This record gives sequence, C-alpha cells and structure tokens, in this order.
Amino acid sequence: MTTFQETRPNAATKPVRWAADTVAAMREGARLRLDYSAQSLWRVDRMIEGIRREDVPYAAVDKTLRGFGAYAGEVVVRETGAEWWASGGEHWIRTPDGRLWDPIDEARRCFHGDGSLRLLCREATAAKTPQ
Repeated sequence: MTTFQETRPNAATKPVRWAADTVAAMREGARLRLDYSAQSLWRVDRMIEGIRREDVPYAAVDKTLRGFGAYAGEVVVRETGAEWWASGGEHWIRTPDGRLWDPIDEARRCFHGDGSLRLLCREATAAKTPQ
C-alpha cells in the first residue's frame, strides 16, 4: 500500500515537513488549529499580522514564515492537485494550469505588510486548467 506522502515528488519533501511542523507548533504553542483548508489561511494571515505588529526582527521569524508559506502551499496542492518544485534551495508550486506560485515568498511579503496567503490561495485555486 502506498501512502499519499510516498507518491509525492522529491521536491515536496521539505515543504511538506515544514508545513506539518507548523501545524504541530501552532496547535501546541498558539492553540491554533490548522486543517489544510483554504479558510484556515485567514487565521495564518492574522497570525503573521500579529507577529509584524509586535516588531519582531525578520531574522527571528524567518523559519516560522517559511513554515506558514509551506503550509499555504500545501493547501493549494491539496485543493488543486498542484506539485511542489524546487531549484537552488527555493521551493514553489506549479498548479495544473502551468502557473508557478511562491507561497513561501508570499508569507515573507505578508510579514512586510504586502501580501496575503489567503488571497494567493484564492487566486491559485480559481485558476482554470488548460483546455
């Protein structure tokens, strides 16, 4: 029997792990339940906004933002059948319509006040598959 995880491309290994670690950390530390739904990204955007308002240095939250971005990417992957791609240490997703998305960078943009994981997901899941 092959599990969903075992059939994923190698590029998915790290971001899937980062997303799972983020889900566990938010459940234990912040008592925030993340269920890989598009609706849960609203809570993630608010969490990032709260961190930003606390004036936390970027270096202190870089890995946390990477985890939030990977989580958002996994939401899109599960909603659309997208795949993780990697090159040079960077990870992004490719939706079935061929478009590339960088949810990890979008999480960083959220921290700087210029992005939204919820809106990235909405746009990526609304994209039509090629005819």
